[in-house]
Amino acid sequence: MAALLSSAAIADVPRVATDIAPVHSLVAQIMQGLGEPSLIVQPGASPHGYSMRPSEARALDQADLVIWVGEALTPWLEGPIATLGENADKIELMSVEGTILYDYREGATFGHHDHDHGADDHAKDHDHDHDHAKNEAKDHDHDHAEKAHDHAEHDHSGHDHSGHDSHAWLDPVNARLWLGVIAAELARLDPDNAAAYAANAAAGQADIDALQAEIAAMLAPVSDKGFVVFHDAYQYFERRFDLAAAGAITLSDASTPSAGRIAELRDAVATMGAACVFAEPQFDKRLIDTVFAGSARVGLLDPLGQDLAPGAALYPQMMRGMAMSFADCLAG
Repeated sequence: MAALLSSAAIADVPRVATDIAPVHSLVAQIMQGLGEPSLIVQPGASPHGYSMRPSEARALDQADLVIWVGEALTPWLEGPIATLGENADKIELMSVEGTILYDYREGATFGHHDHDHGADDHAKDHDHDHDHAKNEAKDHDHDHAEKAHDHAEHDHSGHDHSGHDSHAWLDPVNARLWLGVIAAELARLDPDNAAAYAANAAAGQADIDALQAEIAAMLAPVSDKGFVVFHDAYQYFERRFDLAAAGAITLSDASTPSAGRIAELRDAVATMGAACVFAEPQFDKRLIDTVFAGSARVGLLDPLGQDLAPGAALYPQMMRGMAMSFADCLAG
């Protein structure tokens, strides 16, 4: 591939700004050997609320392409993208055709029967999406990119993502789809390097296929063990790998839980026999220690890769780390 990576070609690579570290990682995989995307939300920060530093605002202002999950995850970013990133092309990943989306869950506890029913309802769609991503990527990735590009040219006010859980990157099938879309859009902007983007996407998709199989095997022995998470961010991961979530302390946007919600969860841990309560490094775990101490094991989940170095390796490392946290705590 060395012939593809001439200094002239590298100099013309588009400048890409990304919102969170997992998305940055997927883009870095596509740009590997050509350039580095910039990252707006720095490790350790929550994307649900963030104040950009001048360097991050400058990266957005200078970007040729902005790739973000969407306003459902980072509503504060919609304005800066519209102003600072006015002249950039955009890909809003939750708007990409074929992306698997789930509605927000409102209750503190999740009925296991309802979860199973939902997982069954989506299983065929999941398999179809996975096969579609594998078998028709070459035919459709460019179409997806064109539609994402066209979408960026229109006013987003007509699109309401408020009903959809925004943590869609935690389903590897979505990540696999997005790799193809990102590669196609970069190839459209930078046709001289189209072959390199396509090769990187194919390698990344193969790695995700292997990662998904690895995680499925790791979690199969604990798929019937109940657990509670700090905030409701994991249903994409739960449904993909058939895990038995009992509830969440806070809503998907990590808002402060009510006393009633805490009481409901405490009862659920006792009655459902939840094996673990999972904290997150982005949030204070004192609430978990206070409310659930002694009633369940406490584990740690990191859906953003806070302690990992940003880059191409972060996404698989983050997903594998989450799987290991689930497996270790639930098996204990």
